[in-house]
Amino acid sequence: MIDSQQASAALNDINDVVQRVRQSRIYHNASLIIIMWGVLVFVGYLANHTWPPQGYTIWAVVDLIGIAGSIAVAAFSGFGPGAGVFALRLLVAFLLFIAFGIFCSAVLGHFGPRQMLVFWPLFTLLFYALAGLWFGYAFIVIALCSSALIVTAYFHAGPALLLWMAVAHGGALILGGLWMRRI
Repeated sequence: MIDSQQASAALNDINDVVQRVRQSRIYHNASLIIIMWGVLVFVGYLANHTWPPQGYTIWAVVDLIGIAGSIAVAAFSGFGPGAGVFALRLLVAFLLFIAFGIFCSAVLGHFGPRQMLVFWPLFTLLFYALAGLWFGYAFIVIALCSSALIVTAYFHAGPALLLWMAVAHGGALILGGLWMRRI
């Protein structure tokens, strides 16, 4: 027979295991999405560098593929009956994110192509950092490291900005996603 202190300690141990499994599942699914976006933006920057006049089309295609892929991972992640609702919320979050970003960058900011190229990744990484407040420090580390590389690129890459961004933004997301899988 166990006493109340032993029972309480056992329940705390069980709760710790549940929390670690939950964290592991979040990191697993998030890492799939992060790696996918890393590959997509890497290819997007290289394509934009190769065909500059097609930049808006390239990024629209990259964004649509990324949003569809993110929603698919969320919908089929195995989080039970709530996965479909989460995927719908994720779609609405993407739409709000895009609308607010367009409003800030095109309506309020009147950004040029170079500023726009840096605004969207930094804006995205802000949400990675915010997610880290709830889901784990890896999101914050990825956001801060990627942001530092992007800001450095903006000021120092000159005409090679698109190539630098392919490595700094796309590469950092790929490495960050792989790192999350090992945590």
